[in-house]
Amino acid sequence: MSETPSEDRPREPSLGKRIARIAVQAGIVRLVLAGIFVLLALFIARFSWHLPLVQDAERALYDIRLMLTTPHVDQDDRIVMVVYTDETLEKTKKRSPLDRTILAQALTNIDRMGAKAIGIDVIIDQPQPEDQALIDAFRAMKTPTYLAYASSDTNARFIKLWQQEFLADFQRQIETSVVKPTSILLETDSDRVVRSWPPQPKTLPPFMARALTGEKDGFADYRNGIRFRLPLAEDRPVFASLPIDLLADPATAEIMRSQIEGRYVLIGGDLLDIDQFETPMKRVTGETTIGLEVHAHMLAQLLDKAKYRAIPPWETWGLAVLVVLAGALSSLGEPRPWKMALLMLGQLVLFGALPFYLQWHGVDTQNLPAFGWGIAWIVSFSAAGATARAIGSEQRRFAQSALGKYLPRDIASEIMRDPDRLALHGEKREIFVVFTDLEGFTKLSHAIQPEMVALLLNRYLDMLSAVVLSHGGTIDKFVGDAVVAFWGAPISRPDDGERAARAALAMHQAGEAFRASVPEGVPPIGRTRVGFHFGEAIVGNFGGEGRIQYTALGDSMNTAARLESANKELKTSVIASREAVERSGLDWFRPMGRVVLRGRARPVEIFEPRPDLPPEERARTAALLERFNAGDRNAVSAWRDSAHSKVEDAGVENLLYRLSNIEPGGSFVLG
Repeated sequence: MSETPSEDRPREPSLGKRIARIAVQAGIVRLVLAGIFVLLALFIARFSWHLPLVQDAERALYDIRLMLTTPHVDQDDRIVMVVYTDETLEKTKKRSPLDRTILAQALTNIDRMGAKAIGIDVIIDQPQPEDQALIDAFRAMKTPTYLAYASSDTNARFIKLWQQEFLADFQRQIETSVVKPTSILLETDSDRVVRSWPPQPKTLPPFMARALTGEKDGFADYRNGIRFRLPLAEDRPVFASLPIDLLADPATAEIMRSQIEGRYVLIGGDLLDIDQFETPMKRVTGETTIGLEVHAHMLAQLLDKAKYRAIPPWETWGLAVLVVLAGALSSLGEPRPWKMALLMLGQLVLFGALPFYLQWHGVDTQNLPAFGWGIAWIVSFSAAGATARAIGSEQRRFAQSALGKYLPRDIASEIMRDPDRLALHGEKREIFVVFTDLEGFTKLSHAIQPEMVALLLNRYLDMLSAVVLSHGGTIDKFVGDAVVAFWGAPISRPDDGERAARAALAMHQAGEAFRASVPEGVPPIGRTRVGFHFGEAIVGNFGGEGRIQYTALGDSMNTAARLESANKELKTSVIASREAVERSGLDWFRPMGRVVLRGRARPVEIFEPRPDLPPEERARTAALLERFNAGDRNAVSAWRDSAHSKVEDAGVENLLYRLSNIEPGGSFVLG
């Protein structure tokens, strides 16, 4: 079996042409509805971080991204936490406020150990008997020390106005050149998870991490994600943590000197029910994090100058548009299944991995709508796909009505894949044309009942149509009892010539079978005459959108019709032109001379398909013509005197008659 040439294998329709066709055929209502859904998809792809329910999914995905890209590090030797523990509270018999005597003693000892700076995440918001000792300790400090400050307008839940006033007065009493207030305000999202650096209200002193380092520029307005880190080993946390009891006792404090000297010291609580925060790390560790440790992570981030880059709005919009377009175009394209699978997988990898890639490379992917992208892709895919399917169903109905029973199944399937092959335009193609006619049927139709005419004609056309389709041809039209068919369009095959030649003979044979099967009482029906030709034609859909016919136009069609008509005078049933015979690939044709067809000036070499004859019989006829055209006028009489001239053969008799009435090398003009 021959392979279909690459240029005629099933093509994937042009995406641009498909989109243009859908836009034209969809109609204003469908386009408006599709546009609304596409805009909805775009809105989701851009603002899903601010939409209920979807926002929770976005945050969960962000936390997963953050944790999967969070570095695992050894213990940070720049920062140490000194903490009140539940055991400390048990010893001091004081839970709230925290014991200030221990704080005063610890500060005094830490000051002697050479700490780089001290940050205290303890709010002194109400009086205690030991306040004076703490004030004295602060005023004696030589190490830069920053005590937590909060205001009622920024933290109304925990700080009342009277507490703020006490805190402000206490800060004034302890303030020196090295002791200053600092903001310890942490900001959580609506799900009570801390993910980002807090704002810096002008009513508050510098934030603790900035205050401890004196940072005024790089992180002054930084509001992006906190860079959390995870421990390299479970028994060695990222930040060392020392109980404040050890630092308050001079005997044990000195032992801890190496843990304090040259480091940033953060003092606060590590208590079960106080100052506990959920962070993205909880999804990995399963535990909450104390506020002091959150400050430690931010301090380390600032020291490393590891700022996450914010995604500018134009990039977010661009990605949203890209996602929506990807979804819509994916539904509008019609690639092969394996290509579609690769396309889907590629988009899944691209849009799924991109947020992780960006986070890993220092981009803060908060507000990057990763989950929203998925929803938006589905919405745009569905909206565009629904429109395309609606148009596609109409196109299929159109194609089915346009094709009907006029194309073989394999070609019809390819046309259904790409309806543009039946577009309303013409193209020049080289085709094989078969033209048939049922001899005497018009006269017969006047002699029998109309119902019988319809019955016979439909049956006859069905029989010939089946021959055309079974041989892979395209039925051009029915003209009364005449059938016009061609091969080579809309899709050509390398064996179209052989298919057409075999079909031409088979159509005559089908006509003979039809003649033999007519009901009793019906007058005899004539033979089916066939003309077979090869040539150029303009092939395409003509007639307009509402009334369409796929047909071929041109001189090759007229030539085939005149060949069919010539059978009557030539006493033959099937006549083919040399152009068709040479391209058929078959050797069963018998040459029948050269004639000038009715209404034409140029002669045509004609042949008759006779697979029933032995090859030597066909060769004798060819030899006769060769002798005559070479100038031997005795060739005709020699044939008549030969033994094989006694065989009854109307076609050859007509050939001899024609040769007797023309000059050697000439052409017989048909009447």
